[in-house]
Amino acid sequence: MKRVTLFSGHYGSGKTNIAVNYALGLSKEGHKTLIADLDIVNPYFRTRDSEEALKEAGVEIVVSSYANTNVDVPALPEEMYRIIDDKETHAVVDVGGDDRGALALGRLAAKLMEENDYEMVFVMNFYRPLTRTADQLIQVLREVEIASGMKVTALLNNSNLGQLTESMDIEKTDALAKEVSEKTNLPLLGTTVREDLVSKVKGKVFNPMPIRLHFRDEWAIY
Repeated sequence: MKRVTLFSGHYGSGKTNIAVNYALGLSKEGHKTLIADLDIVNPYFRTRDSEEALKEAGVEIVVSSYANTNVDVPALPEEMYRIIDDKETHAVVDVGGDDRGALALGRLAAKLMEENDYEMVFVMNFYRPLTRTADQLIQVLREVEIASGMKVTALLNNSNLGQLTESMDIEKTDALAKEVSEKTNLPLLGTTVREDLVSKVKGKVFNPMPIRLHFRDEWAIY
């Protein structure tokens, strides 16, 4: 387990909900935990359901004060630097979608790489418009790496259709996830699966990982 875990991915990949789940898990294990939203376009940690769950678990929330503004490359608020300065805290970071969102991470990249205690997980959802194939997804991944100045270290298959997801929808993307892993030489950590579907996909997808939804909206991507 690394001190800093970054979740990147294309818009709508579901990385925010994964970041929330991971932060809650760290806190449950007794770790002092901070979750930071570097998405300057869509700061989802402000939604009521996820914010309440995080605060109740004792997870500190940091959101850019420039979110939802027309500033393309904002200066990071002072509290964001706790990600690199507070060595006693496990930081979970939601990196903004695609290359534009990853620009903010570039402000922290040098210090993170100097400490060398981070994991940068690229969240894959093959049901999003611009990442339906392995090659399309790899292109977005490379764009994020260039914009942030950091290399992705692992992959996570989070392909889903929100609350409408059936077990077969997840199973269909297993080969694509493995293809990306093979082409990039990056480890595939597993496949996130809504809790009620885990038993149905066991043995059919790589390392199914149960995940809980923290958004009330029926359309929310998990």
